Amino acid sequence: MVTEEQLQAVIGTIKAMLSNMKYGSITLIVQDGKIIQLEKNEKVRLK
Repeated sequence: MVTEEQLQAVIGTIKAMLSNMKYGSITLIVQDGKIIQLEKNEKVRLK
C-alpha cells in the first residue's frame, strides 16, 4: 500500500515534469500496486 507521503512525492514529481513540458506524455509504471517509475517523453515542435 502506498502511504500518503509517497503519493504526495509522486504528485510533486509529476507537477514538476508537467511545468517544463509543452508537448509529450508522462507514463506511470506500476508494479504490485505501487508506482515504481515515471517516464517523460517530450516532443519538440519545429515551425
